[in-house]
Amino acid sequence: MDFAQSPRTQDYLKRIRAFMQQHIAPVEEKHLREIIERKHGFDWTQWKVPAGFEELKAKARAAGLWNLFLPDAEHGAGLSNVEYASLAEEMGKSLLAPEVFNCSAPDTGNMEVLWKYGTPEQKDTWLKPLLAGEIRSAFCMTEPDVASSDATNMQATAIIEGDDIVLNGKKWWSTGIGHPNCKILIFMGLTDPQAGRHAQHSMVLVPLDTKGVAIKRMLPVFGEYDPPSGHGEVWFDSVRVPKSNLLLGPGKGFQIAQGRLGPGRIHHCMRCIGSAERALQLMIERGLSRVAFGKPLINLGGNRERIADLRIAIDQARLLTLYAAWKIDKAGGMAALNEISAIKVVAPNVLQQVVDAAIQMHGAGGLSYDFPLTTLFAQARVLRLADGPDEVHRGMIAKVELAKYAPRVPKQKESAA
Repeated sequence: MDFAQSPRTQDYLKRIRAFMQQHIAPVEEKHLREIIERKHGFDWTQWKVPAGFEELKAKARAAGLWNLFLPDAEHGAGLSNVEYASLAEEMGKSLLAPEVFNCSAPDTGNMEVLWKYGTPEQKDTWLKPLLAGEIRSAFCMTEPDVASSDATNMQATAIIEGDDIVLNGKKWWSTGIGHPNCKILIFMGLTDPQAGRHAQHSMVLVPLDTKGVAIKRMLPVFGEYDPPSGHGEVWFDSVRVPKSNLLLGPGKGFQIAQGRLGPGRIHHCMRCIGSAERALQLMIERGLSRVAFGKPLINLGGNRERIADLRIAIDQARLLTLYAAWKIDKAGGMAALNEISAIKVVAPNVLQQVVDAAIQMHGAGGLSYDFPLTTLFAQARVLRLADGPDEVHRGMIAKVELAKYAPRVPKQKESAA
């Protein structure tokens, strides 16, 4: 295994750091403050992209720092997962950078789906403007009326009727659906309940302005609505789109989901590690600059030991994520399911741990908008659910581990009741 940064990664990393320092850092606080001030008098239909943000994206594209996540040299940078991992970490140090470089979720996952599974027509209609950063997208999978930790519970339907496919049901936590530029959704629904458990569902491309699609509300995360993207509850009432909007074919939803989730989790986890690095930096700077009881905060209450433990935890999470990325590159996502589950647990939990310690070091200020810590904490806590609950991933890891001892593991007896 070799996790050393390739010459291409080193070059991109140097350019990304310079761009972030020159163009993003000076305006990040201004952009975030504008978003915070607009949230009061809440009306999501009036959300706007902060002034100057599209110009930032244009500069990034002109600098060749665009679509770096896509392992396709024609449309992206053509980097492997290991190569891209360090870039994702660097972007994770900024709340704006992923979108500025057109490398933010859920668009990255949706673009990868279209790139891997889309027809030429689907790619021309939707992938091309997404790659250009001209439009945004959303992913509609989780449902409000069932336990979505088990994706096979989905009740929303995608029924083929002649040359059309008809969608009905409710979805929620559809991130990005409130964005003024959101134009396309990927909907996952039940097509054939009689098929095998993982062959019942389909994924369908749905233009947001299709008749019957209704955004009922935006959902707050710890009281924040995350404008201008948001997380929406969306109802589909007899939504009819052409059968040609199916991705890959009927019953292929879970196959697509597996292909979507592997690389995307590398992106999320490495961004978590970048965010954790930023939180640790803020914690140390605060601890060195503030004095209490005649000493710098850094020298009080075991804070040095906490910093050492956090340094160890971050480095462990990074190495585990790089190992998962390496395994995906070498053998594909299906061969790395155990490692992907592991990093889904580790990376957000490490970020949450680091941010919590940083908030404590900042005192009451850590709870305010003067620092990005509450946003980073929410990011960590959300990912412990959004990428599947920790318990599901731990269950997957335990299943694989126990299989090594299958002859020695006694079967559970069924209850007599």
